[in-house]
Amino acid sequence: MPPPAGAVVVAYDERWPRDFAAIREHLLPAFAGLAVTIEHVGSTAVPGLAAKPVIDLDVVVVEAAQVPRAVAALESLGYAHQGDLGIRGREAFSVLPGLPLHHLYVVVHGSPALRDHVDLRDHLRAHPDDAARYAAEKRRLSPLLVSDRDAYVAGKAWLVEELLARARSS
Repeated sequence: MPPPAGAVVVAYDERWPRDFAAIREHLLPAFAGLAVTIEHVGSTAVPGLAAKPVIDLDVVVVEAAQVPRAVAALESLGYAHQGDLGIRGREAFSVLPGLPLHHLYVVVHGSPALRDHVDLRDHLRAHPDDAARYAAEKRRLSPLLVSDRDAYVAGKAWLVEELLARARSS
């Protein structure tokens, strides 16, 4: 039996930016009248980086008071709000069928959750050697994606922290 969708680390796929754009275009009409930006974050946002074939998106609102309106907008599209899933300042949503596989979050501009996503993405885009190290660690841990996703995330946390520190020191 093949692993569940998204439970593998694969070579970079040139379709990922287009998948992000398609999801973004699907989301934007729900936010009419609410100033948001939608960021492509995560490994699929780094050209050439191996990743789980899951597009990560952050819907960024200007202030915390706008989060409930953003949640309602996403629920109007059929997403189910899942709370912060243990990461303060990041509201998670269920996967919406009919679109490329994705993880969707609402975050506030300037929040630690957004800074972590953007700082890591931008650092990996600018530092191919660090991106290669990150890809190697993800591949090493990838068997855990089938049996223990939390262990996969925890197993690479040390490197994410190191890369974030490097991103913020330069």
